[in-house]
Amino acid sequence: MSSTENLSAARKICRILANLSDPKVSRLTDIADRTGLDASTCLRLLRDLEIEGFVERDPQSKAFELGSQVYAMHHAMVAGMDLRALARPSLIRLARRFGDTAILSGPAGWESVCLDICLGDYPITANYLAAGSRRPLGVGAGSLALMIGLPDPVIQAVMPMVRQAMERRYPAYPPHYLDQSLARARERGYTLLVDVVIEKMGGIGVPFHSPGGQPIGALSIAALTERITGREEELARALKAEAALMEQAWMPEGHGAAAQKVAV
Repeated sequence: MSSTENLSAARKICRILANLSDPKVSRLTDIADRTGLDASTCLRLLRDLEIEGFVERDPQSKAFELGSQVYAMHHAMVAGMDLRALARPSLIRLARRFGDTAILSGPAGWESVCLDICLGDYPITANYLAAGSRRPLGVGAGSLALMIGLPDPVIQAVMPMVRQAMERRYPAYPPHYLDQSLARARERGYTLLVDVVIEKMGGIGVPFHSPGGQPIGALSIAALTERITGREEELARALKAEAALMEQAWMPEGHGAAAQKVAV
């Protein structure tokens, strides 16, 4: 029996909407593959979502995308505090200082979502991520950084789904290496992944947390492997400083203020 057969209709719909936030996932076959649902179930649910305005379908290409109702919900959600707006100054400072790609990631269940990126001026940049891209937790420096502060019971709960997705989409990234990378990241307070997800590319990342200690996002830098390993300590210090600013800015009394105080 498929692991998705016991899912409620609501959970199936949530999986579809979550994967549609990735611009690379727009065709029925891709959606079915990412969600683990069969194509006929996906199509039936997509049609229902289209009727209600949560999904739109291009009449020519037949590609699916999120609809106006989703964007209305998004605007309502971020009306109080916009994580991307808070992080944008940090991304700009990091990209300008080091010349490489600065990335903001956020947690979404057992996945991480690329919320925003800022490209540096170095000729070779990490352009394999775009806003809305999703990866299993642990795949990529920012994604792995989100796991640092998660309690072990939470990690144990999400790991079956993470490992299943890794085997399908990232066969060169063995689960035991993820476990080792997480243990090392917890020891030093930042993540370092090189030549794992993309050959000759690497990343370094740091999480930032809510006042209650929950990881709400991660800042990371992606670049050529030698540009990461050759500046590891400097990159880690800069990321930690920006993450501290994010945590200050997230406090209700510091909303929007702390992010303006630092210069690197």
